[in-house]
Amino acid sequence: MNKKEKVLTALFMLCQKNENYQFDNKLVKKIAQKYQFGNPFDATKIDNKEKLPAILKENDFAIIHLGDGKHQFIKGINLVYHQFEPIENIIKWEYQKSLLNLYNTSESNILSVANNQRILHHFLFGKDTEFNDIDIFKRPKTYFPHRTKTNFSYLLSQDILVNLENIQIEIDLTIEYQGTIGVFEAKNGQPDNFAIYQIYHPFLYYYEAKKDKNINDKLKKIICVYLVRNTKTNDIHLWAYTFSNPYDISSIKFLKSATYQLIQK
Repeated sequence: MNKKEKVLTALFMLCQKNENYQFDNKLVKKIAQKYQFGNPFDATKIDNKEKLPAILKENDFAIIHLGDGKHQFIKGINLVYHQFEPIENIIKWEYQKSLLNLYNTSESNILSVANNQRILHHFLFGKDTEFNDIDIFKRPKTYFPHRTKTNFSYLLSQDILVNLENIQIEIDLTIEYQGTIGVFEAKNGQPDNFAIYQIYHPFLYYYEAKKDKNINDKLKKIICVYLVRNTKTNDIHLWAYTFSNPYDISSIKFLKSATYQLIQK
């Protein structure tokens, strides 16, 4: 058991003993110090259910974030994580390697590569849209990674209401084109599942923008894309999702998937 697992195990056992499954960063920090875990704010970030400590798996609990430094152990691992669907299409993608393509393996770098090579546009819209419009103002707009804080509420299932206060939203990349917004989450490796909130929080953040009278009638759809780079082959895997009920995280709906095999010219 690594230090992070020890911290989460101790947290869960304490919450279980007190019959109160909500906890805050102060408690996390206190327990992290006990086990000499250097980054207490990373302790509650579990992006793959396989990384949950054994005690959580055995009791079918996962962690959700409530914002304002608060978290909660919630019953139902499969309410929090989603299994990737099989890849539907394999696309051989010819490209001209640029100077910084593989300079580092950061998630930001692979998003930049996929964006520069028009892969993101092709996956979202079925074509390279960059140069189809002569008018530069009609071309897709790319918005770089950012963080923001906001408040909202949503259903985790039909009977669990989650209220988020001052929650920090992290958005790896956003593309907007003719009223369609694509939000991207990127990872390296070969995960087979992901924490739904990683794409749902950005989805709800942009959906809430419909309340703005300047955006409401122009925003047509929001597509959430999870991108994974296989660091061994450099293949790029993408899955697209939306949410049939914008205020229910469990209403996640799979749209399509594809693998882009980079073929250097």
